[in-house]
Amino acid sequence: MALKLNPEAKAVYRSIREEIKRRLVLPGSLHILDEFEPTPEVEEILRRQAYFRENLSNLRPELKGEIANVKPIKFRRDYLHDRILIVDDDELERAKNLGLCEVSTNLEDVEGYSLVLSTVGYGIDVELTPSQIVPELYIMPLWENQETLGALARIGELRGEGSVASEILRELSEIKEMMERRKLLDGLEELIAEKERGLNERIAEKLEKFSLTLSGKELLDFLGELRAGNYGAIFRHFGDVENEILELINEVENELSEKLGVTVELFPREELYPVTVPPEEVELLREELERELKVGIYLKSREVLDEIRPLLPRLRGELERVHELDFLLAVSEFTSGFSFPKLSDGGIAFVNGRHLFIENPQPVSHVVGDVPDGFSVSGSENVRGESVVILTGANSGGKTSLLELITQIEILAHMGFPVPAERAWIEPLDGLFFFRRKRSSYGAGTFETALRSFVRALRNSRKKRSERKLILIDEFEAITEPGAAVRIIGGLLKIAYERSFYVVIVSHLGGELGEELPFARVDGIEAKGLDDDLNLIVDRQPVFGKLGRSTPELIVESLARRKRGKEREIFERVLRAFRQE
Repeated sequence: MALKLNPEAKAVYRSIREEIKRRLVLPGSLHILDEFEPTPEVEEILRRQAYFRENLSNLRPELKGEIANVKPIKFRRDYLHDRILIVDDDELERAKNLGLCEVSTNLEDVEGYSLVLSTVGYGIDVELTPSQIVPELYIMPLWENQETLGALARIGELRGEGSVASEILRELSEIKEMMERRKLLDGLEELIAEKERGLNERIAEKLEKFSLTLSGKELLDFLGELRAGNYGAIFRHFGDVENEILELINEVENELSEKLGVTVELFPREELYPVTVPPEEVELLREELERELKVGIYLKSREVLDEIRPLLPRLRGELERVHELDFLLAVSEFTSGFSFPKLSDGGIAFVNGRHLFIENPQPVSHVVGDVPDGFSVSGSENVRGESVVILTGANSGGKTSLLELITQIEILAHMGFPVPAERAWIEPLDGLFFFRRKRSSYGAGTFETALRSFVRALRNSRKKRSERKLILIDEFEAITEPGAAVRIIGGLLKIAYERSFYVVIVSHLGGELGEELPFARVDGIEAKGLDDDLNLIVDRQPVFGKLGRSTPELIVESLARRKRGKEREIFERVLRAFRQE
């Protein structure tokens, strides 16, 4: 069940959400915040407070950097085209329903597939389970996300909880050799070209150092063979050099065999210099390597999966826990210096509350309704448990900011969060209505719209005849005539009082309303004077039970002291009129 909020109160709630959201490291953590929508349920608020009390402590700052390295691990169910599964007729439908690879009952269909799996004793024996048919769908995402697994392992160490990610990483090391071969296969052409260049350079060096001594007859025979086009005859006379070149070729092929894991015979022996590997030989080698590699990765993946499969549910739990830690770190950062409010039965009060969105705000204290034990601030002896408060005083003195602060504290309290105050007491509400003054809106249409909104806030739900509501109103008189405003506001506040709602209204008609509504308390935010630079000195802490001194007189005084000549005379005359009242 959600706390009822009007549009302006919802805007404050959205601002709070945005502040927490921008502190999240992982986008997937935002859904957790949705679980903390403001609620009127006392038990749920207390449950949330207990959850935060337990989990917001001992959050080490280093966790944030590790959380940033955690990426989603998606165990995909791709359709694999490199394998075929041979089954009995009675298993065919079940095997096809798995949707993992090609399935057949005919052995003649296996041609062209790298992997032939079977439940009938042909090829590699398998059971009809994804982990046996396509173990790579589990292992490859884990291999590709080793950075995430490493981050999970370090988070487990920082939390003192350990992590299954460490065990999974150890098992994954078993397929390292296969994955290195796969990397080599991706650059096979470049690898062979490099070996080819190196081999030809070494052959050229040997030929440069070679010298040949022939008898006359041997020379004539040698030249005759060359004229006949028998260039291979050169190497018959090169005896030792030919053997050395063949040794070089064998050496290079052995290196490639060891690297690639298959026997390699690529280089031709007919023409020993320059050595050139035919492209078709490279392609044949690639096909052979791919077949060997696919079988090797399949078998090794199956072996590793048998070891780590019991760990996967715990791994998923750890991934979810990382999002929770991300959320808790964001909340901890946002609510640093806040305190948990006590749930009360008689109103709203807080000591040294700080506006969330004002830089270096002056702490202020306020109370609507009963004064709780522990609410001991200057002037609180003048509070008589009034549920309706009229807030008066200086322009730009912080009256609207106080309404915003009350809204912020109420919303956070109903979310179960700590609030920006040293101490706070909150009665759980059914509805929170904040009516912010629209500075650019005037006229009959605006007045009618506002009046209808106020009346809706005063209306009880049909399902719940007795509701707990807080209504905050910012200068209603700005949209109608002052005389009418006193009568209309007075009527609305009487209804709110009769229904035991809490109301804080900002108004410059505090004197008139105070006389009209004896049950209401008038608080004042006072401008105390001008500083040396003729700027207003304002104490933003409301004085309980006292009408606030108006700002216009001080503004006129400031202008009178700044101006010269005829303008100064006019401002001084207006100032005297103020002081004669």
